Amino acid sequence: MTKEEKEKLALEIIKRLKEEYPDAGCTLDYNDAWKLLVSVRLAAQCTDARVNVVVKDLYEKYPDIQSLAEADVEDIEEIVRPCGLGRSKARDISACMKMLRDEYDSKVLDDFDKLLKLPGVGRKSANLIMGDVFGKPAIVTDTHCIRLVNRMGLVDQIKEPKKVEMELWKLIPPEEGSDFCHRLVYHGREVCTARTKPRCSQCCLADICLKVGVE
Repeated sequence: MTKEEKEKLALEIIKRLKEEYPDAGCTLDYNDAWKLLVSVRLAAQCTDARVNVVVKDLYEKYPDIQSLAEADVEDIEEIVRPCGLGRSKARDISACMKMLRDEYDSKVLDDFDKLLKLPGVGRKSANLIMGDVFGKPAIVTDTHCIRLVNRMGLVDQIKEPKKVEMELWKLIPPEEGSDFCHRLVYHGREVCTARTKPRCSQCCLADICLKVGVE
């Protein structure tokens, strides 16, 4: 498929997913940028629904960057353990809050490169912050995004998140990227699933999807 054909396909997919999921947004609950940083770290290999429950206890005990930065890592781990990988997640959260406090004046900055310097923050997390908090162009290549854009034919059997992100930047209008990725999450959970056979008969993209790797 040529780049022009992929661009045309991408625009049609964006249009249809908008119609199917008009209100799609981040499924992690947060009301401050630093809380989204915490939640997205906890969400690794854990459901957003579980994270949303666990962080309530975390923020009740540590309601701001300062208190969380001062908390014992073991205390953080005890609270976040239900999300899995408790030790490494607690360590990253503690180090991240300390860096925000000590180097960034307790502020989450709208600077992609500075976000990447924060412990536990990778490209996916940084893009999520840029798109959801600051309304900047963003491509969040989570597992749903990677699986779906490969199945649809927008990328050619690329699994590495950064490479998928770079390919999508060539196809997706910048202002559409963040919402497009959120809609892929909804679609990946409800229709184009990973653990069961994709529900192609119920899919709004069935007639234009290349169905790569779908039996």
